[in-house]
Amino acid sequence: MNAGGVEACEHAPRSPSIVPSNEQDVYLVVDDLGKVGTIWREADTEATDYENVIRDLLSGQYKNPVRVVSFNTAEGWSRDVSGEIAEELRQRCETVRRELAASLRPFVERFDKTIGR
Repeated sequence: MNAGGVEACEHAPRSPSIVPSNEQDVYLVVDDLGKVGTIWREADTEATDYENVIRDLLSGQYKNPVRVVSFNTAEGWSRDVSGEIAEELRQRCETVRRELAASLRPFVERFDKTIGR
């Protein structure tokens, strides 16, 4: 027993790690579901790279995205990439002459510094 009177569980099963095992940058989207609240959207671990997140946003898989965060556990960093993602979404829609989806418009307008120039 340790000092607190609790035995150490040397053979207890361990929970699987939620930390990605590869060294890729991971992108997660915070989505506002209205009355339900804001959530980190569930995503396949193999689909959290930059291109997949952009593709998912453009295809309308998020109701009302409010923030995008990126991290890399191998390199030990994390940061808010909402502005970069917003600009990329605007540029891609502009390139193909496609209007931004209504669900993306508030996100892009809030973070993309190039709007209104």
